[in-house]
Amino acid sequence: MKESSKVVEICFGSGWMDRTVNPVQAPAFLNGSVFYGCPSPILRWAHPKCRSCFGKRLELTRRRLFAARGARLYLRGDLVAVDRVKKSSIEYETGYLCEGKSENFPHIQTLKNFPKEELSVQYLLATAEKVILVSDWKREVSSKLLDSQSVSDILSSLLRRKVVSLKCLSCGVPFKRELLEEADIFLLENLSGFRKEVANCPEFSELLSSEVDVFVNDSFSLSHRVLASTVGISRFSPACVAGFQFEESLRELKRVLNTDKRPYIAIIGGANIHGKAAALKRLVSECDGVVFVGMMSLQIMHALEYSIPSTLLEPGSSDAAVEVIQSARYRKIPIITPKDFWCINDSPGYQIEVIPAHRLGEGWVPVDLGPRSLDEMDSLLSSCKKVIWIGPVKFKSSHSSICTDGASQVAQIVDRLAQRNCEIAVVGNKACSAMIKESRSSASCSVIENASVVWEVLKGRKLPGLLALDRAFPFKIDWRMAYRNPAQPLVVDIGSGNGLFLFGMASRRKDQNFLGLEVNKKLVRRCLDGVHQSGIPNGFFIATNATSTFRSIVSSYPGEVVLVSIQCPNPDFNNPEQRWRMVNRTLVEAVVELLAYNGKVFLQSDIETVVLRMTDMFLRHSKGKLSIVRDGTAKWRQQGSWLHENPFGVRSDWEQHVLDRGDPMYRLMLCKSATS
Repeated sequence: MKESSKVVEICFGSGWMDRTVNPVQAPAFLNGSVFYGCPSPILRWAHPKCRSCFGKRLELTRRRLFAARGARLYLRGDLVAVDRVKKSSIEYETGYLCEGKSENFPHIQTLKNFPKEELSVQYLLATAEKVILVSDWKREVSSKLLDSQSVSDILSSLLRRKVVSLKCLSCGVPFKRELLEEADIFLLENLSGFRKEVANCPEFSELLSSEVDVFVNDSFSLSHRVLASTVGISRFSPACVAGFQFEESLRELKRVLNTDKRPYIAIIGGANIHGKAAALKRLVSECDGVVFVGMMSLQIMHALEYSIPSTLLEPGSSDAAVEVIQSARYRKIPIITPKDFWCINDSPGYQIEVIPAHRLGEGWVPVDLGPRSLDEMDSLLSSCKKVIWIGPVKFKSSHSSICTDGASQVAQIVDRLAQRNCEIAVVGNKACSAMIKESRSSASCSVIENASVVWEVLKGRKLPGLLALDRAFPFKIDWRMAYRNPAQPLVVDIGSGNGLFLFGMASRRKDQNFLGLEVNKKLVRRCLDGVHQSGIPNGFFIATNATSTFRSIVSSYPGEVVLVSIQCPNPDFNNPEQRWRMVNRTLVEAVVELLAYNGKVFLQSDIETVVLRMTDMFLRHSKGKLSIVRDGTAKWRQQGSWLHENPFGVRSDWEQHVLDRGDPMYRLMLCKSATS
């Protein structure tokens, strides 16, 4: 195999084999043209459980050429123009100074925006690229799914390509590149058999990432959990991006949580009201009415002083139910609970009958919603513009032998609303199954099968699997508004601080544009104030973490990037794991790719170790495109080989501070050349 070829590792989430073994549906998303790879990494795709609207997903899968169990919608954003005169404009405050509108949903790097030269289906299958699949699957789904070898045989038959099973995880042996000669597609062992996966063990995460260059997470359904295959692996992989289905599911979730359309009603089912109290308060604070079904309704009814058998009450549910009711009364929104139930009697033979809600304490046990309850729900929802249905309708005491169709009738009610242009969000396996069965119009229906992800977000918690991915800048920059002449060569200062270096450079070189990338938003605000006050036409600053967003920002610039400088990054010597995070492989590869030929990389610090490490990173991951200016690579570490003077004649604030106290600065210049 070529030295430059990357190994792509793909991690599918729990349940992905459920559809793989289906002889009708599987070929639609597992075929010889859908595995996404790159000219040199291992992608681990993590795929959630199968979803609805298969035909729609199949079409998107074909368009995106991606092996997913479906693709829905894609997360995009455009940066609004900044008024260079009116600094108080909304765009000025929110467009450039904020990296994202919500910390719970950061903007992330995705496959769609990953450079095709580094990652593409064509490169994967046509140029001997390699893919490693990682997943967990339940053996009870199919008797054929006994071990990774049986699964790889099934995949080989479906894909018509050889899939080799690897046993490196159970042996604790890192993956070796020599094995890549055996096939193009590999499958690791079932992750469900490893406790270290659930424990997010660092050693296991590093084992999963052995020889990995790009990690792709496509398991949005597992994003609320901290796993080695979704979170831990990101610490050891140079690039961590979201797959197409992950990106689409994230946008679907944001659509589910959107509250713009009114009236907005929530149908809430399931159990564990105590554990979901924070989420329920949020729903009550945002909705115009709530309808409780399933076990949740019994806890609310008990708080409303209905006579509910103690066997149907959840421990610790009373206080949570009372708080939810009080919140609803404070906002003066209706709380709807069932008026009747299909119930079974505890006598032999399980007699079934419709019982009013006030008679539940007379030996009758509810199994499903009654007709009056459904009629009241239909009446309440008739004028809604948005409905979220989350959680099952049936009760814990439901018997499989009892045939009731409450969930199906709720699905029919919701489907009729969808046909009247009401926005519908359906969350949870049971609700989704009923909706798939009854729905005739899915155009305005958002479906998320894993309710746990939604509940966690409603509680105000962040998703670990989402936060583990590389960040992207949230907007597309309008460079015409940033610079008077956006076609001029660009100089980028990573970690620009208070902007002293860029302001000095911008005043000297009117023929170039200068961009400062700084994580401190207060400093960026001051720098932008200075740009507006002085009227500098070729200077601009963005608040962002350039380590992960450099590519997404600079790649859209219309002119050439002629210089990238990294000056005096702050190492944290008290935290070895965080010490060198600013300059990593992802940043280096992005800088080298976007830098024009004969462009320069300027590195300096008052700590020699920092410059040595940064230079090592750039030389190691530049693919031979960078060389050191003035000194040969064999001599640059020797004393006296540093640049004695700042080649630009303009000093940063920290550089001036170091020189004033009489300490040395360590400087190096790298140049990109096609012949390096």
